[in-house]
Amino acid sequence: MKSPIGSRIHLMITFVLVTCGAVAGACLGVLVSGRLMAVVFGSVAGLGAALGSFFSRRQVLALFQPDHEAVPADGYAEGLADAALVCIATYQAAVFPLTPDGVTESEREARRTMAYRISAYEGLPYPVRTSAAAALEAIDDGADPKLAETAMKALCLTIYDNRHGR
Repeated sequence: MKSPIGSRIHLMITFVLVTCGAVAGACLGVLVSGRLMAVVFGSVAGLGAALGSFFSRRQVLALFQPDHEAVPADGYAEGLADAALVCIATYQAAVFPLTPDGVTESEREARRTMAYRISAYEGLPYPVRTSAAAALEAIDDGADPKLAETAMKALCLTIYDNRHGR
């Protein structure tokens, strides 16, 4: 079995790093006190370089994985999706209030307008826009809170699925 190129490169760099560390430690040991200190300093420096390289192996090899070459996450679109979720959730709370006189008609209309505006924004990914439209349709019907809750759960899952950094 052939090892990936990233592993080979890391192994070569580790070998050079440990060798240079051991030689530098030995030179310092000779300058400080003699042969015994050269062996001690060389061993400690080589061991330290080897341990540091070993503990950083996972992070170094992660740079060679294909996931890091993908398109960078669009934080703006993810933020818009989260904002759309919040706006639709507040509109849902206005349509299905916990108390009968909890929300005025003008407040409900303002929340509806804001939810529709942000859900129709072109910066949102298409799956999020369609799921948001389905949630707004379920909320606008106003007859079944369970149907609206199911649509909101579907919207949450769609937003989660469209995250790049998960």
